[in-house]
Amino acid sequence: MKKMTNFEELEWRGLVKDIAGDDIADKINNESITFYWGTDPTADSLHLGHYSSLVTAKRLMLMGHKPILLCGGATGRIGDPRPTAEREIMSIEELNHNIECIRKQIDELFYGKAKLVNNYDWFKGYEYLDFLRDIGKYINVNYMLDKDIIKRRLETGITYAEFSYMLIQGYDFLNMYKNMNCIMQVEGSDQWGNITTGVDLIKKVLGKNAYGFTMPLILDQNGNKFGKSEGNALWLDKNKTSSYELYQYLINTDDTMVEHYLKVFTFLTPDEIVTLLEEHNKEPHLRKAQKKLAECIITDLHGKEEYEKALNISEALFKGEYKKLSAKDIMLGLKMVPTIKLEDNITLIDLLVNNGICVSKREAREMLSANAITINGEVCTDENKVIDKTLAIEEKVLVIRKGKKKYYLGIFN
Repeated sequence: MKKMTNFEELEWRGLVKDIAGDDIADKINNESITFYWGTDPTADSLHLGHYSSLVTAKRLMLMGHKPILLCGGATGRIGDPRPTAEREIMSIEELNHNIECIRKQIDELFYGKAKLVNNYDWFKGYEYLDFLRDIGKYINVNYMLDKDIIKRRLETGITYAEFSYMLIQGYDFLNMYKNMNCIMQVEGSDQWGNITTGVDLIKKVLGKNAYGFTMPLILDQNGNKFGKSEGNALWLDKNKTSSYELYQYLINTDDTMVEHYLKVFTFLTPDEIVTLLEEHNKEPHLRKAQKKLAECIITDLHGKEEYEKALNISEALFKGEYKKLSAKDIMLGLKMVPTIKLEDNITLIDLLVNNGICVSKREAREMLSANAITINGEVCTDENKVIDKTLAIEEKVLVIRKGKKKYYLGIFN
C-alpha cells in the first residue's frame, strides 16, 4: 500500500468527519502540536465508546503530538445536552470519585505520557458576572440556537444550565490555548458544536487560529452507540466488564463491522489490516479478523496476560474442558446461563427433574440413555449417580449440559 501521511491515515481509518481549520492536515503532518480530548465523569469507568476517541488520541501521540486529556469536574456538574432529556445531577463526592478512577485509567493507557487536567481547576474561582462579561458577550444566542443538539432539544425543552454547556466547553479550549499552548480539540461528532464554539472564541478573544476535528460516532452492529445511556456499555475497567466478556463480545463482531473496528480500534498498520482481511475473507469461519481485534483491544487495555486468560477461558469452555478452569472462571464465563442451587447428596435424576432441566423422570431417563447429559464435560448415564460436592470444581461449581446447547450452572452453598 502507498505510504500515507499522518492525516491521510486518519482519513483511511475513517476517523475524520468534520474539520475546523483549513491547514489542519499540514499541522498534523509536519508539526508537533498540543491537542485535547475531554469527557465528563458520569461513571467511575470509561467505556468502549470512549475508547475509540482514546485510541485516536493515543495514535496522535504516537505520531509525535502532545495529548491533554480533560476530565470535566466543572462541566460534569451540569451535563452536556443529551438528544432526549436532561442528565441526572450527580453529587460532588461521586463526581470527584469518578474523576480519580478515570485518571488512573487514562494514565495507564497512555503510559503516563498524557497531561491530565480537570476544568474545575480554572472555573472554581471564576465569578459568574466576570464570565459573562469576558466570554458570554462574544457568543450570539442565535449562533447557539443554530447548533444541532440545541435545535433537537428546543421542541422538548432545554434548561439554561444545559444551554450554557457549550459556552463553558468553549472556554475550556480558550483557556488551554492561552495557558497550555493547546491548539486543537479532537472529539466525537456529537461535540462538533462545542468545538466550533471554542474555535470561534479563540479567534474573537485572541485573534488566533485554532483547530479541531471530529470522529464519526462508533456504532454496534444494531446501529446503537456504545455508551452507558444506551444500556450496552462495555466498561474499560476489567472489574466491571471482564476481559473474557470483552473477548466474547469482540469475537462475535459481525463480518460487516470487523474491518471498520480494526481500523478504528487497533494500532495495526494499514498493510497489516489489508493482509489480515484478505486471509479472513478466504476462511471467514475461522474468524481471524475478530480474534485479532480482540487480541489488540484487550492487550492494549489490560495487558497480554489478561488477553491470554480470556482466550484460555473461552477455549476451555468451548471444548468442555471445565476442569482446566477455576470455579471463578467458570462462573464468569457462564454468568448468562441459568443458575441452580444444588443440594448435596442428591441423585442425578432428581437433580434434573427438581430443577426443571428435564420436565419429567421419563424425559430425564431418555436423555441419559441417549448420552445427552454431561456433568463438567463428562457424559453421565446412571440416573442414580449421587451428586455431591466432591464432583464439583473446587467443591462449588458443576456445569450441566443437556443436549448440545442447553447449559446450566449448578452452585453448591
